[in-house]
Amino acid sequence: MKTQHLFNTHSRMMLLAYMWLPVLALFMLLRVGLTLWHVQDLDLGVLSLGDILFKGLIYDLSFYGYACLPFLLYCWLVPQYIWQQTWHKVLVHSFAFLTLYGLGFIILAEMTFWQEFSVRFNFISVDYLVYRREVTDNINESYPILAMVLGILPLAVILYLWMNKFINRALNSQQAFLSRSQFSAVFLILPLLSFAFVSQNLRENEQNVYQREIASNGPFQFFAAFRNNQLDFNQFYHTLPDAQASAVLRASIKEDNAQFISDELYSIGRFINNPKPERHHNIVLISVESLSARYLSQFGNQDGITPNLDELTQNSVFFNNLYATGTRTARGLEAITLSIPPTPGRSIVKRIGRESGMWSIGNVLKDKGYEVRYLYGGRGYFDNMNAFFSGNGYEITDQSSIDNADIHFENAWGVSDGDLYQQTIKQANLSHQQGKPFFYHVMTTSNHRPYTYPDDQIDIPSGTGRSGAVKYTDFAIGEFLDNARKQAWFDNTIFVIVADHCASSAGKTDLPVERYHIPMWIYAPGIVQTKSVNTLASQIDIAPTLLGMLNMSYESWSFGKDILTMKADDERIMIGTYQKLGYLKQDELVILSPGKKVTKHELGNNEGIINEPLTEKNLDAASLKAIAYYQGADYIYKHGLNKWQPHATPLKLSQAQ
Repeated sequence: MKTQHLFNTHSRMMLLAYMWLPVLALFMLLRVGLTLWHVQDLDLGVLSLGDILFKGLIYDLSFYGYACLPFLLYCWLVPQYIWQQTWHKVLVHSFAFLTLYGLGFIILAEMTFWQEFSVRFNFISVDYLVYRREVTDNINESYPILAMVLGILPLAVILYLWMNKFINRALNSQQAFLSRSQFSAVFLILPLLSFAFVSQNLRENEQNVYQREIASNGPFQFFAAFRNNQLDFNQFYHTLPDAQASAVLRASIKEDNAQFISDELYSIGRFINNPKPERHHNIVLISVESLSARYLSQFGNQDGITPNLDELTQNSVFFNNLYATGTRTARGLEAITLSIPPTPGRSIVKRIGRESGMWSIGNVLKDKGYEVRYLYGGRGYFDNMNAFFSGNGYEITDQSSIDNADIHFENAWGVSDGDLYQQTIKQANLSHQQGKPFFYHVMTTSNHRPYTYPDDQIDIPSGTGRSGAVKYTDFAIGEFLDNARKQAWFDNTIFVIVADHCASSAGKTDLPVERYHIPMWIYAPGIVQTKSVNTLASQIDIAPTLLGMLNMSYESWSFGKDILTMKADDERIMIGTYQKLGYLKQDELVILSPGKKVTKHELGNNEGIINEPLTEKNLDAASLKAIAYYQGADYIYKHGLNKWQPHATPLKLSQAQ
């Protein structure tokens, strides 16, 4: 068989090039259409229009280069005798038609998404995969879906009929493996170049947001959103002038024992002065998976599934009005560790490449001479935990670093809570022998589906549901504290037990406040006095509270305050989803939403009554604080203002003045 020229038009590999044409054509037509749609909003000239189209072409080519990789491999590796079989030709024709129909569906989806948000696909579209029911209902109520889906068919048929002869030409070709290999090697240059040189930075120098979005490619942006994991606050949310937002934020976090280090924009860096002698007690902070407040008898539960925690309530500083910032473990870890409100998109914990080097309670205590460690029952690569904690001052102990002999039960999520607590005891004994105070952040996994745990520990069979998992969680905590009381370090240790989030966040409203309600205990006989604390507070307040209990003076970039010294006017919480950002003060919940929407909800007997949407003219004090907190958190994180700066010697008050 004669080897054909590398780019002979009768080569089977040209099938990829034939499919390339309608893809690029439709993406470019969409780009031109969006340009005409917003021509009055663009700063157009010959050069700027050329820039939009050129950048758009690069993104289109990059997406196509990635998308067709599996089909490139297929065309390259399928033997010639299969390639020309009748059934195979039918398969290729069918796939080609479905691809063209799918392309039309993407264009339609981009148009409807643009109509609502005036942007290409981003993390909102990724979030739609998480909240499928709500999104599906919204789409069904907003658009004539059946007519639109059927309307794609004529376009797909026309494109298919036009491409039919090219497809047949490729299917009837005879091409040697060497020739196909040469084509494949050349084509692979496209995705390799895209991976090396094409990123979000290509479009970031566009000052006009419409021009930046039009120059993009929707599917490329969709997959890029998985990595970027955040929404641009200034683009999607109501904002204040930076000077105003900065002033409101600084006034909101100011405390009597704090002095700001700088007057720069959004600088909340301040020196916390605790005049009493520092105390270097050990701290074991346990983040309990999905421990909703409603599981406790303290809050009306009558199932008797938390006997140890119920008893602990009477022997601890018990916080009965505490709230999680989010609905996922990563959010709880972020709030407790960094003391920062939830920013739009995914948690900072999961933002690969931008998750480390920040102010954290771990870094503060490490600077004070503590051994700082994160102990996780699962594998730490999950949710990017290892990278986050190791980058912010912690040593890591996870499932992969626990000896097999120390693991007596495990499931898909990790080792049992009992095994994790035994590992904590073992590690604490080592730290105590070395004469160093320790701060351990322990993250459990047992209170999670499939709800399995060791047999014969409690009276509810393993794997039968959430109640059993909660009762085993409670049992393991009781067993851990009993074991800890036998250790030499117990009398010098503060135990903190708090939920990472609630077991369910679903409700009738966007941010159902009761689904963020979590309990927290601080248990330290001989160190703290037993009492119940009713202060409205958040996970972001945990770090300054613990540092305050140790009488520590330190430089802080915390958004939280010491709950035990918090004034009534300072009480507030911040809760959120990936998109909705809430600020609750007393019975008023302010919600910030994409589309620059600000609404206020009156809570109480009829939670969720929505007032009129707020505008620039009727923003009240609570709304201004809500915007300032979230706008400030976004700015500080984005510009790295809260970068950790270790001190060779303790910072003195005079240095902060």
